[in-house]
Amino acid sequence: MRTYELMFILRPDMPEEDQDKLISNLESQVQTAGGTVKSLERMGRRRLAYLVRNFQDGIYVLLTLEGEGGMVKEIERRLRVNEPVIKFLTVRVDEEQKRLAKIKAIRDTKVRGKGTRAAEAAAAAAAAPEPLTPAAAPAPASESTEAPAGA
Repeated sequence: MRTYELMFILRPDMPEEDQDKLISNLESQVQTAGGTVKSLERMGRRRLAYLVRNFQDGIYVLLTLEGEGGMVKEIERRLRVNEPVIKFLTVRVDEEQKRLAKIKAIRDTKVRGKGTRAAEAAAAAAAAPEPLTPAAAPAPASESTEAPAGA
């Protein structure tokens, strides 16, 4: 099973009931195709970066899906023929999640490694004899005033 993020933009003049109907239809299509909807996020009405089908605003919806590639093809086909959908984009995110989990595991081992090294250094410093203070240190030997033999 792969994880996908499907974001689509609906017409800004679409009523709330029709939005609910469209989203529930998509969720049922995902389930009949053998997938699951992990999360649904309605991001609300936002301004578009450029005119799309003569609309300046759109209603953004983000679905996180889990399933196979055939399921995604069918959902995208349905979004293409659905008139209230202005734009959509599907992104496979499971590979990215695996990569981030691997990086996090590596960072955690490095942090644990540094923590044990610091503890070992503190234990070694505590076990080492204390350095001599200047008062307790032996006096330096006086320098010789003799001239070198060859001079």
